[in-house]
Amino acid sequence: MTVLRTRGGRSLRWRARSLAVGAGTALLAVTLGLLAVGGGDYPMSPADVLRTLAGQGTPAEEFIVGELRLPRVLTALAAGAALALAGAVVQALLRNPLGSPDVLGVTQGAATGALVVVVAGGGSLTLSAAALAGGTATGLLIRAVAGRRGLSGHRLILVGIGVSAVLTGVNGWLLTRAPLMDAARAVLWLTGSLDGRGWSQAAPLLGTLAVLTPVVLGQARALATVELGDDAATALGVPVGRVRQALLGAAVLLASAAAAAAGPVSFVALVAPHLARRITRAPGANLVASALTGAVLLLAADLLAQRAFAGRQLPVGVVTGAIGGAYLVWLLAARRRAGRS
Repeated sequence: MTVLRTRGGRSLRWRARSLAVGAGTALLAVTLGLLAVGGGDYPMSPADVLRTLAGQGTPAEEFIVGELRLPRVLTALAAGAALALAGAVVQALLRNPLGSPDVLGVTQGAATGALVVVVAGGGSLTLSAAALAGGTATGLLIRAVAGRRGLSGHRLILVGIGVSAVLTGVNGWLLTRAPLMDAARAVLWLTGSLDGRGWSQAAPLLGTLAVLTPVVLGQARALATVELGDDAATALGVPVGRVRQALLGAAVLLASAAAAAAGPVSFVALVAPHLARRITRAPGANLVASALTGAVLLLAADLLAQRAFAGRQLPVGVVTGAIGGAYLVWLLAARRRAGRS
């Protein structure tokens, strides 16, 4: 770890490996973004994409890049970063590697909000707003049921699992009430899909990420202290209750905004923080590395979903579910072997 002392007496700490991983992951995200924008029925080279983004493309290229492909890529990157950042915060606060907005039921709440609109016959913009409201309301419900003393440890996870189970049943009932075509569209959204995403989905998500990311990163030092335990954090002068509520609220909003834009994409919030910790080999939440890893993971999954089968696109949630589930099984098996050795 490198420590830099400022003139004001404050210290800045960083790890060389974490910086290198962050820079490499950001470069990989840009590279995948160029490939994603340039791919499709009208192929474009990375140089053509950059030229078009600089305003020097043909009208056809500017329409394809600016209106069709770039919003989808930005939605994938932002949704992946938001989910991963939310997952890293939840895992750090609960000191539980299996904590994530998926487990707490936030994404199921977002799905419930969206399905209510589908049954009522609302449009796509209304659906996104309802998903955001549903996820936020679910977070408030879990907070109320868990109580002030239940915001740490296994109690919050158990409450979240219970709420998620109830909402799963509600979502199934809502699907049976929706018209056939609307139900089919809702099932695609519930799987997690980036198909047809435009600026109406990308812009709100990017705005939410831009507002909440500094809030979360500003509490990074307090979060690291809370990971030591409530008693230790309180002894060091950290207002544990206020920090935990603020960060949990930010995590709920991030996960809800991602679900509103891309649907309840599974496993990204759970897996990305694990991958970030293994790559950086650094303790703690690894917030920046987790966000970058989540962005790359979701964009790579979308590229795979588009190109794995010729002539057919898969919902991105199918790919993340397969990759995330396989990684989770491998991780549990590896820990079991390590415990035996």
